[in-house]
Amino acid sequence: MDPKETTDGEFAYGSGHINPLKAVDPGLVYETLKSDYIKMLCSRGISDKVLRSISGDHNRTCPKGLDKESPKDLNYPSMSAKLKQTGTPFKITSNRTVTNVGFPNSVYKANVSQPQNVIIKVDPAVLSFKSLNEKKSFTVTVSGSSGKPFLSSSLEWSDGKHIVRSPIVLHIVYMGSLLEVQYSLASQHLNMLQEVVGRSSLENVLVRSYTRSFNGFAAMLTDNERQKLSSMDEVVFVFPSRTLQLRTTRSWNFMGFNESISRKRNIESNIIVGVIDSGIWPESESFSDEGFGPPPKKWKGACSGGKNFTCNNKIIGARYYNSASSEISARDEEGHGSHTASTAAGNLVKDASFFGLAKGRARGGVPSARIAAYKVCYPEGCASADILSAFDDAIADGVDLITISIGGDPSEFSQDAIAIGAFHAMAKGILTVNAAGNDGPTSSSVSSVAPWLFSVAASTTDRLFVDNIILGNGKTVKGFSVNSFDLDGKKLPLVRGREVSSDVCSPNEAENCIEGCIDSSKVHGKILICENVQGYFVAVDAGAAGSIVNNERSREVYLVVSIPTSVVNSKEYSEVLSYKNSTKNPQVEILKSEAIKDSTAPVVAWFSSRGPNSVVPDILKPDISAPGVNILAAYSPMGPISEVASDKRSVKYHIVSGTSMACPHVAGAAAYVKTFHPDWSPSAIKSAIMTTAWTMNPSKNGDTEFAFGSGHINPLEAINPGLVYETLKPDYIKMLCSLGLNDTVIRSISGDNSTCPKGLEKESPKDLNYPSMSTKLQQDTPFKITFNRTVTNVGFPNSVYTAKVSQPQNANIKVEPAVLSFKSLYEKKSFTVTVTGSSVKPFLSSSLVWSDGKHNVRSPIVVHYSS
Repeated sequence: MDPKETTDGEFAYGSGHINPLKAVDPGLVYETLKSDYIKMLCSRGISDKVLRSISGDHNRTCPKGLDKESPKDLNYPSMSAKLKQTGTPFKITSNRTVTNVGFPNSVYKANVSQPQNVIIKVDPAVLSFKSLNEKKSFTVTVSGSSGKPFLSSSLEWSDGKHIVRSPIVLHIVYMGSLLEVQYSLASQHLNMLQEVVGRSSLENVLVRSYTRSFNGFAAMLTDNERQKLSSMDEVVFVFPSRTLQLRTTRSWNFMGFNESISRKRNIESNIIVGVIDSGIWPESESFSDEGFGPPPKKWKGACSGGKNFTCNNKIIGARYYNSASSEISARDEEGHGSHTASTAAGNLVKDASFFGLAKGRARGGVPSARIAAYKVCYPEGCASADILSAFDDAIADGVDLITISIGGDPSEFSQDAIAIGAFHAMAKGILTVNAAGNDGPTSSSVSSVAPWLFSVAASTTDRLFVDNIILGNGKTVKGFSVNSFDLDGKKLPLVRGREVSSDVCSPNEAENCIEGCIDSSKVHGKILICENVQGYFVAVDAGAAGSIVNNERSREVYLVVSIPTSVVNSKEYSEVLSYKNSTKNPQVEILKSEAIKDSTAPVVAWFSSRGPNSVVPDILKPDISAPGVNILAAYSPMGPISEVASDKRSVKYHIVSGTSMACPHVAGAAAYVKTFHPDWSPSAIKSAIMTTAWTMNPSKNGDTEFAFGSGHINPLEAINPGLVYETLKPDYIKMLCSLGLNDTVIRSISGDNSTCPKGLEKESPKDLNYPSMSTKLQQDTPFKITFNRTVTNVGFPNSVYTAKVSQPQNANIKVEPAVLSFKSLYEKKSFTVTVTGSSVKPFLSSSLVWSDGKHNVRSPIVVHYSS
């Protein structure tokens, strides 16, 4: 496992993650018998009397002189020792014995990963076996000095086939941009592996090569092999392939983006949206090719959808990648990929609904656009190695933009497959739109952190699903969920957990609806009331007819339920309890959900990941907010309807919430802008969407710009922004230089002779020509910060823009010059924004607007510090 991803290292995961298939043929085993454990207990000071009682052997005694030994010499598969203090020289010896269970005649060589300031010696370093079950002993001596709280290393014994100890994991070897070479890149990758891999065969070592849009490969490597590859001149980064997760009608109208808007359909039909996700359901009406002509001539992709999969003139390409799965098709079995694809570019479909809920005309942002689907996600997750393969293909296939509603924890760019793939997409003029993440409202949880990614937060729309609970006394209590069930006027008995408790739990445990504490025979045909949302799942498992559960943020739970269920807040919950206590025969009816207008929208969803940016604090993330709550879109009939495994219902359209749903809204809007401005760069399109966004109410969004970025997306205004902040490849390279990357790495990434300018260490990423302005202070003291920006005129040839700044408390913001005069289109003008103040407590929020009377080009300004 990767210690960078798990900061406690072996104290978190021990020897690593279980690998059952390899365990049947380990080669060598460390065998520990009862007598060894007895010896260890003796070293812990147990008396002979206690020892005889434990062992059942009345003649057993502890060997003399055992006080000199310690439990570290137990013949255990791992080795560990505790020092009395750090920072002083030490020498530790561990004794071990291994038994050969591999081949009769075999030779094992020791490989050790040597940590800094420490020497590890294995004696003997070669073990030769002549027969099965033969035993060989060795010692491991660790000597050195370290001020760190713990030292982490590993020993592996290898005979060419077996690797004993070190887990072999999938790594990505990233080698930068494609260069003009006369040899096969795939052959180069094999040759590199042959130099470092200590195994007799490379079979199953090289998983795939990246050769179409950038250079690199994915391979199964030990830690020792990883280190050797990392030292090669051609290699930029080597990092483990992480398992990432999916970021799981009315929304377009809510943004003023209705069916009657002006469109350039001929151009729109030449737009190709690449969807990197869980595949696609080609038979969905949202992906019918009725009325579509042949694919655009620029399309270079293929329909490699696999078994029982057919493309058409709407879905013009499909590929699937399965480094961690046996799936053999691009068909979407999760529903997620079909949902995101149809949100971005699905056809207009009449009378779409989820069991009658949200009934209306479902459509994507660019219904006439084409779709290319790249399946990288399976039930177990989405492998980084597969994601890079999808980027490699999508760029070469000729997509116009990429939407990817996938992510993990925030990572350095050198460990982030999405950031690496998106960088190469940007270099080819392709914008990548990425979900911000569903780990909110935790601070610094946003995972989409690279400035060349368009990072999207999720917000509400003006449609809210409510459930009316009719009490037996005629009163109505309001709750929230996506409940498609109708009890047809029938009221059912209402019970608390203690009334239907199983014999294995106490009444209090049952009252709290603890799993396994509800008796199925007692709760059958009744509605269970529970004090927490988890009680809903307990009610389902127990076979209850329905449930009422309590959560203070009831309207923000967005629970799709498999039995009649309503989530109520504490006030409504108390009212239900009061009614129950007032009668001997309490009964309730939970009505099917209905949609009402939510006048508070848009508000950033509680689950949407927040900033600040943990990797590059001077780049504000997320960038924008878009509808991501209760979104109706196409779905796979094979996909799960709810979080309950027993829910076997099947639908063609589903209501789902997540930044995954917000991301394709922005992708659709970006594609729409591109139809009006086909020659605009990815950053120009991104700037247009960010600077024309609706401002959001900070009183409803406590994290302000760290929640919503530049604001809520406004697609119609984005086609005519007036000015754009353009950020090109050389600008991003300059920013990477300011982060400390050397010239060799920069040249590999850029694919040219780029070098880092001298004196760049004095600059910072805050001067990247970004549509928002943000910087992080080291402490909350008086400060003076300057941002440098350049805007390009895309409005009127002769225009004058005046700066307007909202002045925050305890600070002063000055723009110089305060007026920008343009004489022609695409003319550029530079300016500085200087922020001075005494305190940011803990962050300062403001904005700059450039206005010519028609266009209002708005950029948020955020200064923050970490307390």
